[in-house]
Amino acid sequence: MRYLVLRTENLTKEFHRRPALCGVTLEVDPGEVFGLLGPSGSGKSTLIHILLDFIRPSHGQALVLGMDCQRNGLKVRRLVGYLPQHLTLPGGITAGQLLERFAALRGGVDLTFAKDLAARFQLNLDLLCDRLSPAERRKVGLVQAFMHRPELVLLDEPSRDLDPSAQMELYRLIAEFRAEGRSVVIASQSISEMERICDRVAVFHHGRVIAVERGAQLRARAIRKIEMRFANPVNPQVFMALNNINQLVCDQNKVYCTVHGDPDALLKTASQFRVLDIISQQPSLEEVYQTIYGIPAYAA
Repeated sequence: MRYLVLRTENLTKEFHRRPALCGVTLEVDPGEVFGLLGPSGSGKSTLIHILLDFIRPSHGQALVLGMDCQRNGLKVRRLVGYLPQHLTLPGGITAGQLLERFAALRGGVDLTFAKDLAARFQLNLDLLCDRLSPAERRKVGLVQAFMHRPELVLLDEPSRDLDPSAQMELYRLIAEFRAEGRSVVIASQSISEMERICDRVAVFHHGRVIAVERGAQLRARAIRKIEMRFANPVNPQVFMALNNINQLVCDQNKVYCTVHGDPDALLKTASQFRVLDIISQQPSLEEVYQTIYGIPAYAA
């Protein structure tokens, strides 16, 4: 039988008779980066809380590292790395002291590795926890989630509050864990984050998984709003011939358009002219849901 680091079967959760999860069935393989994509309130955090036995499902089953979450909740929480969406840190101790406490609770943690992680994220371990900025608190959470080299890491909105440099370091760390055969599950509202780092992505809508896509599929179906500025006016006809371009607007030396999928053909066409600037804007999650899946992301 194939080993899975995570498996849920018909997982359902109701709060006061209102469904938060509806029949969610998912599988995550060893060495896989798996995304949970959806707007706030779509069920991503609820799923993670069930996996860690913070809350119990109304129906269905969840297995983590081969263990039933409800029967082995404490062991699962000790083995799995976890970054919550909202992280509260105690006052009166430094970030380094807090990480040492986490290490003592887990046992078997290489503190040298933990300090190396802190250095990678440029986290000052001598700062008091109650003096940390939101980004610094996020970094503390990331270090404690990864520092015991878990077989599975659950990250809820991991790049929130991080600057681009810290985000890139996070993506490198996730890639390293994947290369070692470890699995990472990421809950996020960012389509660009999902398509960039995930092998597969479960798309959530009102507690249901409406699709499971490969990261490459998301990239192929991605929507980008492009603004290009040229040194001289350009002929719009050269861009009209491209199959994956629409909403094309040319205004003297500026071109605005929407690209579906790979923008390579557009960039090659633009390279015929002297390009001064190119701005690529990711669409909102609402636009992605409406365009790709034909449903609103937030409507009741």
